[in-house]
Amino acid sequence: MTIVYNKLVRDRIPEIIEKDGKKPVISRIRDKKTLKEMLVSKLKEEVEEYCLSLELTELADILEVIRALVHNIHNIKFSDVEKLREEKERERGGFNEGIILEKVVDD
Repeated sequence: MTIVYNKLVRDRIPEIIEKDGKKPVISRIRDKKTLKEMLVSKLKEEVEEYCLSLELTELADILEVIRALVHNIHNIKFSDVEKLREEKERERGGFNEGIILEKVVDD
């Protein structure tokens, strides 16, 4: 039996499939444009999975895809993104207080 996936998977998935006695057929993305497209698609997939399940493992998957985008597409360290996040939190706050902006009245 053959199952066709044609999707980006974690780096060790082919090894895991082989250990299960099956043969993975893989290719590698060589250009940055395609890698970016595939990572963005994977990010959407993982966010959707989290929204449906609310499982922490799905949040971990989202974080892994974000790390790959940071490293492979933006060519920076994840700590640089964390610094940006901290700056935005200092300036504008986080999302911890459940504030809903209903409207702004300009008299």
